[in-house]
Amino acid sequence: MTSATLTSVDWLIMLLYFVFVLGIGFALKRYMKTSKDFFQAGRALPAWICGLAFISANLGAQEVIGMGASGAKYGLETAHFYGIGAIPAMIFVGIFMMPFYYGSKARSVPEFLRLRFDEKTRALNACSFAVMTVFSSGISMYAMARLIQALHVFDSLFRSLGLPPEGIFTFSIVLSAIIVLAYIFLGGLTSAIYNEVLQFFLIIAGFLPLVLLGLKNIGGWSGLKASLPVAYMHEWKGIMHASTNPMGIDIIGLGMGLGFVLGAGYWCTDFLVIQTAMASHNMDSARKVPLIAAVPKMVFPFLVILPGLIAVALPTPRSTTTVLHNPDGSIVHQIDVVSPQQAEGRGIVPAKINPITGKPMTQANGEPLLDYDMATPNMLLHYFPTGILGLGLTALLASFMSGMAGNVTAFNTVFTYDLYQSYIHKGASDRHYMAVGRWATVGGILLSIATAYAAISFNNIMDTLQLVFSFVNAPLFATFLLGMFWKRTTGHGAFTGLIAGTLAAVIHHGLTLPIEARPGIHGGWITVVHNYPSDMAQNFYGAIFAFGTNFIIAVIVSLFTKPKPDAELVGLVRSLTPMPETSHLVWWKRPEALAIAVLIGVVALNLFFA
Repeated sequence: MTSATLTSVDWLIMLLYFVFVLGIGFALKRYMKTSKDFFQAGRALPAWICGLAFISANLGAQEVIGMGASGAKYGLETAHFYGIGAIPAMIFVGIFMMPFYYGSKARSVPEFLRLRFDEKTRALNACSFAVMTVFSSGISMYAMARLIQALHVFDSLFRSLGLPPEGIFTFSIVLSAIIVLAYIFLGGLTSAIYNEVLQFFLIIAGFLPLVLLGLKNIGGWSGLKASLPVAYMHEWKGIMHASTNPMGIDIIGLGMGLGFVLGAGYWCTDFLVIQTAMASHNMDSARKVPLIAAVPKMVFPFLVILPGLIAVALPTPRSTTTVLHNPDGSIVHQIDVVSPQQAEGRGIVPAKINPITGKPMTQANGEPLLDYDMATPNMLLHYFPTGILGLGLTALLASFMSGMAGNVTAFNTVFTYDLYQSYIHKGASDRHYMAVGRWATVGGILLSIATAYAAISFNNIMDTLQLVFSFVNAPLFATFLLGMFWKRTTGHGAFTGLIAGTLAAVIHHGLTLPIEARPGIHGGWITVVHNYPSDMAQNFYGAIFAFGTNFIIAVIVSLFTKPKPDAELVGLVRSLTPMPETSHLVWWKRPEALAIAVLIGVVALNLFFA
């Protein structure tokens, strides 16, 4: 595997970042006087800060590493996660859903469900969301540990202590957990938001040179197209049938599974991102937050997907013999030997080695399992010289820790407000709840460490995340649609629908399996009745089953149970709530105008890369 030679300049850049991150936490500690300050950033931040944090909360390992891995595995079709799976949903949440979230004064998404439905619906969502955030944070830890392990950062330390090198993986996870724990424990959500803004600019500074160097080296866009299969370089061509595109997704799975269910389910209901918009200082700012975030989101495929495409397009390293002619006429044969993992890989994407056992991993058919998660890190090691390498690696580390921090702050808020305060210890002092939130941060970090090991069996962390989202966010989106736009939806209907939708996703996973996988964590643990072309295709259809089951069951149960009176639903249901008035604003400052501009931009980009 590619290794790095880090110089003092590279180490200095990374050290400065860690000092700055911890410094933000210490600087903000004195402002954390109430639980509102700790959990909600005092609801006092400007829209542009929250907008950058909104996109950066998602810009963790799953975006930077996962999208690069998906680009290497599936090609340019990965851009659908933006044009279909993100930006339309960001427009929808900003224009239509944020007035309900912000106007209700709910401190979390589960608390909004209590206001709209009842306590049992809130408790169910709080528990499932807490599990999801722990898994998401664990995946970020896993990605960071893999990077540190690949760089051989602690190899000399472990050798000097006589420790086995396999322990570097666990040591790296624990080290990253301690750093994130420190600044969240001190500065709460405000600390996480400011660090996410810092991370946003680091990502651009670290990855823009990487893409430009990679494209120049491979011969520009035309050279990249010539080095890859035709299907890899089209976003829409061949998408009508699962057999004609690398992702194995047909138009139904793409449009319904990604665009409508998973995409909207994440951006419209996931408290990880919603909490940043709810931290803004007024309703108008809260509505603009997702729209501001959508502008840079449109160009992020260029930064995070192209490194994966370039990584598989490069020549695969092989053992070669070089003939050297010395001045005295003698001939020397030099043999450049590469590791089996590099030789069995594709481009600079190596074959995967289990980071715990050190043994090669294979697919169901016996072929090497490619380690797509290493596509972007290996691109950094391949192209960046001293200094710039330190900046690029710092950008990666920042994305990992930002993803961890966003999930942990969402976890501690939901645990404290929606579980502890509601069902364990009611009526305690505000200081008590802030202390509980800090210790919930510790608990969330410890649970995340445990879940980091679940990602080992996947060669693309984006596959892992979409699987988790299909269990949690997909059925939840059906609940929100019905609750916000059909006043007849009842608490019994919402609760029953959520359980049924989640069970549908679980059963679907147990009965289906991607063709290259073995039964187990990838699916088929009940029996295999259907094979999907890829993990992603399985996830998309699992989300469709979860959403559809929830929707149907919730409607049926609601028709046979008593709804809340209209007076209790004002501010929670669209037909009973007037939309915020924006006529006092200049037309180009209105959220609706910004939404239209973003929509035009994303359509233009989809047509260009069709």
